[in-house]
Amino acid sequence: MYQLIDLHCDTIPNMYSDFREGKETSLLSNSGRIDLNRMREGGYICQCFSLFTHLGALKKRGESPFTHVLGLADFWKAQIAEYPDIIGQVTTVESMEENARMGKLSAMMTVEEGGVYEGKLENLYALYDKGVRMSTLTWNFANELGYPNPAIAPGSPRIPDMVNGLTDTGKSFVEEMERIGILIDVSHLNDAGIRDIFELTHGPVIASHSNARTLCSHLRNLSDTNIRMIGERGGVIGINYFVGFLEDGGKIGRIEKMVEHMQYIKNLAGIDAIALGSDFDGFGEPCELSGAEKMQQLTAEMERQGFSSAEIDKVFSLNALRVFRSVLS
Repeated sequence: MYQLIDLHCDTIPNMYSDFREGKETSLLSNSGRIDLNRMREGGYICQCFSLFTHLGALKKRGESPFTHVLGLADFWKAQIAEYPDIIGQVTTVESMEENARMGKLSAMMTVEEGGVYEGKLENLYALYDKGVRMSTLTWNFANELGYPNPAIAPGSPRIPDMVNGLTDTGKSFVEEMERIGILIDVSHLNDAGIRDIFELTHGPVIASHSNARTLCSHLRNLSDTNIRMIGERGGVIGINYFVGFLEDGGKIGRIEKMVEHMQYIKNLAGIDAIALGSDFDGFGEPCELSGAEKMQQLTAEMERQGFSSAEIDKVFSLNALRVFRSVLS
């Protein structure tokens, strides 16, 4: 069984919503696509659990993004702490390796939506102290740091935003994230913002859950230029299992298409640039990999399309570990 690291899921925010509504929820076993039992069955060594935050929903409720994310982070930590013999929070590769020696899974806290910082570096530091070690700049809304690519009506040309780069605040955040050791995640950021990140930084940059735009034209996916740049920087791209990012007009997230995106990225940026970023519990559409327990099924298709055992090991965990070791040391 191949050991697996998943760079992105939205499981704990969904659980937090249930918790706030008074519903029972458990990380050990639940009705989503990831829980501890299924992670063990699927060969996981580490799951990056996001603190996904929907700015639009918070605005309707009149809730502060930073206040919300602090509550979500505390809930996140409580869920991990409830099962100390099964899983532990990590901030370094060394802590991940220690968990593995004890037969435990690892959990890394990440941010999906840079608007939670409200443009204040002290809020970035506060979440770093909570254990955040990876962060996007945006989700699907503009915020104090930058902009996503535009939403496109069906049938309209899909033209990426090459004009609205990072704000001055966003530039300061990117430089500080690199300095203190938070992985800079370009998933959801527009092309102009990604361009600015490469101009401002020196080390690895990742896209935790994105695919190749040439194969699927959704603007959430990466251009060839940005795929190459991530590879040249020693970063990784986590393959996203959502059908809308795998193929235009698809009905189900097909394993064959996931591996085709891997092949495309390999040809552009090399095998070292590919990782896994399921986006589990961030979409409800059908997926052949229906949950964490199914992950080893991906290997058969990778072998069929010509990936060697050593290459599968890299995609499943070794590439992500390399980046973690570089940035989080």
